[in-house]
Amino acid sequence: MTNITHRRIWAISWPILLSNATIPILGAIDTAVVGQMGTAAPIGAVGLGAIILASVYWIFGFLRMGTSGLAAQAHGAGTRAERAAILYRALLIGLVAGVAIVVLQWPLLWSAFRLAPASDEVEALARDYLTIRIWGAPWTIALYAINGWLIALERSKGVLWLQLWINGVNALLDCWFVLGLGWGVGGVASATLIAEMTGFGLGIYLCRDAFGYVRPAALARLRDRAALKKMMSVNGVIMLRTVLLQAAFTAFLFLGSGLGDVPLAANQILMQFLSIAAYALDGFAFAAETLIGQAIGARDGHSMDRAARLSFQWSIGGSVLIGCGYFLFGPMVIDLMTAAPDVRATAKELLIWAALAPVIGIAGWMYDGFFIGATLTRAMLRSVAWSVLVYVLALVTLLPDYGNAGLWASLMMMNAARGLLGWWIWAGGRATFTA
Repeated sequence: MTNITHRRIWAISWPILLSNATIPILGAIDTAVVGQMGTAAPIGAVGLGAIILASVYWIFGFLRMGTSGLAAQAHGAGTRAERAAILYRALLIGLVAGVAIVVLQWPLLWSAFRLAPASDEVEALARDYLTIRIWGAPWTIALYAINGWLIALERSKGVLWLQLWINGVNALLDCWFVLGLGWGVGGVASATLIAEMTGFGLGIYLCRDAFGYVRPAALARLRDRAALKKMMSVNGVIMLRTVLLQAAFTAFLFLGSGLGDVPLAANQILMQFLSIAAYALDGFAFAAETLIGQAIGARDGHSMDRAARLSFQWSIGGSVLIGCGYFLFGPMVIDLMTAAPDVRATAKELLIWAALAPVIGIAGWMYDGFFIGATLTRAMLRSVAWSVLVYVLALVTLLPDYGNAGLWASLMMMNAARGLLGWWIWAGGRATFTA
């Protein structure tokens, strides 16, 4: 842990940066393909369907974050059997959770559509999309565990190859199923399902050393009470944090859908901008997770501080660069993503929010990485809970008078609060974190 340098931060970050940037590109490709149909309803349906699934799936995002922090600490401590056992436990949780979602799909979808006040046309198309894609739940959730484990071991190139495979398969099948065969929204869903299933198989291959000679010792540790207790505590708190954040983003879409099909479609396009920025800049947060976790496992407080400082420097530069790129080239991208004139005009009016989002949100994303690497999940939960309260108060104040602009302003206020609260909690508890 003595070699925390800018070179090492970048070596971990650049594959994660590219990999994470391609995650929302999956949604952007889907949006762009159905956007060529020339109407707002298919765009809104794919966006609504995708956010409903993301709302359910990302409840289990603790598997990525918890696995990363715990595996990084086990790696730093040199306990290979426990490192593999962490992956086994996470995969088991992911597969079981996915099967439960498939079994409970009808009440889940019924509840989701009762909460989303979309038009009849959008709801019908979104239902077609969801009844196909939901069968990928076990593989998609289990992939969170695989990604977290690879990140913890600094195998970021493996994460990149995995995501490139999923996006490549999805893009090719999107074009074939939708533009070639004319399957519409159902074709988009089928393409994504196949991409997710094959991606899981590749992920298991990339983690193959966890199933090699260390397997007997790892299996013997699966029931280790202390390890299980820590995993349940870390993951349980992360799940609560994730539920709060996902509720906030789901509320954003649902409230936007109540403003009409055109604002819903415009918001869906701009959320692709926000997602690409967040996922890309998370590459630096993931580097912080990895190195902070390994430093704590090795009981090296100096390396932990240096990893936090250097990764933050990289993230600030990246956020400014992305924000400027959105401001300059955003109108061109919007025109490529939809052929509907009214959707184009609305999205361009709100583009400034997408350009500001990376700069406003970067501190919150980075402090989440610090907390995850240190497995200080309760501190992270506190920062998120207070920031969501800020979001709710902003919505109540701004949405009635300012409509869609007020919706975006409220989201930015929540992200700013996450950064400020994260800084305050991390700085105030510094002595406790390194004890």
